[in-house]
Amino acid sequence: MTKTRKIIYWVATVWLALGLAATGIGQLIGADGQGGADMMAKLGYPGYLMPLLGVWKLLAVIALLIPKFPLLKEWAYAGIFFLMSGAIYSHIAANDAFVETLPGLLLLMLAVVSSYFRPDSKRIISAA
Repeated sequence: MTKTRKIIYWVATVWLALGLAATGIGQLIGADGQGGADMMAKLGYPGYLMPLLGVWKLLAVIALLIPKFPLLKEWAYAGIFFLMSGAIYSHIAANDAFVETLPGLLLLMLAVVSSYFRPDSKRIISAA
């Protein structure tokens, strides 16, 4: 693996982890105030879903950052993809402004970049 690929992988992974951790903690402890609950209601989701999404995001961060466990990392990337694509679709279906989809779109792109550039040691099958 070239040095450039490693740098791209780690930059994307760290930013992805920071974004997921920040939003996950906010959803878990309700630090985003009433705004998050209002947004969930506007999208048609029950409020009790927010802490669950927060836990999932934090578990994904842990899975991405701990060494080894390539199968767990595959599942984490898949979960992030489903979570973020679902968030993007929910905003589109609710006729929200495009700017509302940007956080989910950014995290989705970071997940794709991180997954694509990850080293062979973090893969189930090497990308030969």
